[in-house]
Amino acid sequence: MANHMGVQAPKSLLGGAMIIAGTTVGAGMFSLPVVGAGMWFGYSLLMMVGVWLCMLLSGLLLLETNLRFEPGASFDTLTRESLGRFGRIVNGLSIAFVLYILTYAYISGGGSIVNHSVAGLGLELPQSLAGLLFALVLATVVVISTKAVDRISTLMLGAMIISFFLAIAQLLLDVDTTTLFQPDGEQRFAPFLWAALPFGLASFGYHGNVPSLVKYYGKEPAKVAKALFIGTFIALVIYTCWMLATMGNLPRSQFSDIIAQGGNMGVLVAALTQVMSNSWLASMLTLFAHLAVASSFLGVTLGLFDYLADLFGFADDGKGRLKTALVTFVPPTVLGLLFPDGFLVAIGFAALAATVWTLIVPGMMAHRMRRADPGYSGFKVPGGKAVILLVVAFGILTAACHLLAMAQWLPVYA
Repeated sequence: MANHMGVQAPKSLLGGAMIIAGTTVGAGMFSLPVVGAGMWFGYSLLMMVGVWLCMLLSGLLLLETNLRFEPGASFDTLTRESLGRFGRIVNGLSIAFVLYILTYAYISGGGSIVNHSVAGLGLELPQSLAGLLFALVLATVVVISTKAVDRISTLMLGAMIISFFLAIAQLLLDVDTTTLFQPDGEQRFAPFLWAALPFGLASFGYHGNVPSLVKYYGKEPAKVAKALFIGTFIALVIYTCWMLATMGNLPRSQFSDIIAQGGNMGVLVAALTQVMSNSWLASMLTLFAHLAVASSFLGVTLGLFDYLADLFGFADDGKGRLKTALVTFVPPTVLGLLFPDGFLVAIGFAALAATVWTLIVPGMMAHRMRRADPGYSGFKVPGGKAVILLVVAFGILTAACHLLAMAQWLPVYA
């Protein structure tokens, strides 16, 4: 009745939290047990809590800046107004790079999981061809329309939740505490934390959704902040269950074999399905992996598709969408054909670029805005300069860890 009188119904807090959780959780979680094998469960959990806290704070700093503008202002507008043209270009390039490299990561992961599935049917398929088929089918959905992506993603999310909890429930019941708390192999754990840090960061990327939530809720900072907290906390709980299930069922030494085979999604899923006592639940895990990588691919490529259409000024007609599709999908698909097992490497590079727009840029924008208007009485993240320094320093540390690991100056578990 209230709606007919021009009063809007209050927006659901759960809806916003689910948008954040749905964006955060995806195929990147399959990298966590593999890169966490060196530091094992205790340090993996410690790292994830630390990453979650820093990424939540950076999202709140982004919210603080966003609320100084009209609802609907994009990430691009915020950087242009607070950091100038150079800041806007750096931020734009880092976002485009992350979207491109993640598209390639999901083509690699999708090819790997398709390969695992057809091998179960007694068929053989080169992984590069499996990746090409995966990309072609899902790229077609993106080219058709945003509505097609929306409908298919909604169906996938529901099926993902059901298949994940069915598969994970059995793995959690079968956890071997000896495997979890007294791992085999070399008894050195803490040094491996640093090289794994970028992969933790890559698992908490939701920042592009903050302007969308401000637009959705209007200027209700408390509601947006709660949605960010609940959504990212749900992701943290899911990741904890996932690491508990994998590390509690597979011995640490087995991860050496998984890493030796490229550490891709299909290899990890194959190892887990072998230890699952119920073949039906093992197929649920495989289904979840398919859905996770497909929904991640759709989410990322839709963002990249719209970004490139806007950047190059391509029309939203058949010819224009075809041009956008070529620019969007050809480069990462060619990479997928040339380097079919680059899932882990690509996730690491995505994290390197993501440090710019998920940590360093939100911290710098909040600092600039506070300095420009010290008397501002609206929403402010508590903790003053210390919180901004923590977030920016964490971004620089994570980027440095990735570069040092690449240069082989940090221990990487193999």
